[in-house]
Amino acid sequence: MSQIRSGPVDADEADSASPYVTFSADDWAALRASTPLSLSEADLDALRGLNVSLSLAEVVRFFLPLSRLLNLHVRASQELYRATDTFLGKLPAKTPFVIGVAGSVAVGKSTTSRVLRQVLARWPNHPRVELVTTDGFLYPNRVLQERGLMDRKGFPESYDRRRLLSFLDAVKSGSPRVDAPVYSHLVYDVEPESVTTVEQPDILIVEGLNVLQTGPVDSVTPTFVSDYFDFSVYVDAPTPYIRQWYVERFLTLRETAFQDPRSYFRRYGDLSDDEAVDTATDIWTRINERNLVENILPTRYRADLVMVKGSDHTVDKVLLRRL
Repeated sequence: MSQIRSGPVDADEADSASPYVTFSADDWAALRASTPLSLSEADLDALRGLNVSLSLAEVVRFFLPLSRLLNLHVRASQELYRATDTFLGKLPAKTPFVIGVAGSVAVGKSTTSRVLRQVLARWPNHPRVELVTTDGFLYPNRVLQERGLMDRKGFPESYDRRRLLSFLDAVKSGSPRVDAPVYSHLVYDVEPESVTTVEQPDILIVEGLNVLQTGPVDSVTPTFVSDYFDFSVYVDAPTPYIRQWYVERFLTLRETAFQDPRSYFRRYGDLSDDEAVDTATDIWTRINERNLVENILPTRYRADLVMVKGSDHTVDKVLLRRL
């Protein structure tokens, strides 16, 4: 296992010492083959995250080759499950293909997950694609406050990992309906009366900060979240870029969501530009960068694919794990 560093993987390291094959953006784009572009500019407008620049050209360049690769994986997985069921003398059961998407706060993993969901749903052999974020599996604020964890929200211990594992186990077992809790970024808390219902999708995308982390939940539960993944993606970028994106997003939220009286962060809505930059930088340094360095970045080498982004959110290189 290569040593973990605080920045994205470089090409020399990937080629010589790791289990990855490295592709330039252009070489990766050539792997699209004849995969058609089925998203429109209007579709993309609805999928972009705050301050995330994403063009249709980038969808063609990165997401269509990835969707082709994943389509091949899904087809192979479906055939394997059918062969196993035939061997066991059972009727073929529907088992979803589960994809994990990991990465830092503000790196663009939510946009990546939403676009991936749309391009995968265009393939005829897996039209039902669902997306669940692990934010809903955070402990409610009252629990975090009781445990002194409000300033460690997003760290591994702030999640109800046992509940997340139960959810994934039910989905992977083919349960007809499985509910996932919902998180509100406006009120900064889990919505106690809301759920997202997953009904035997062909593909389930699970997006979250720590979905590739190892370590047992407790002494009797040796399973990891990533044990349920058939494929995993890590969204990577140099830490200074992510810090800049986080501050830019904070400034945008100050003018939008933070103005809502219901917002947990309403107190930041009237900050001056300088105050907002200082506040965002402080939050990033104390909480998000620390979580990135201590918990998220060390899981990067567990991903099947690492997408390394440049300063404009476009993909500079792709690392694909060798089989």
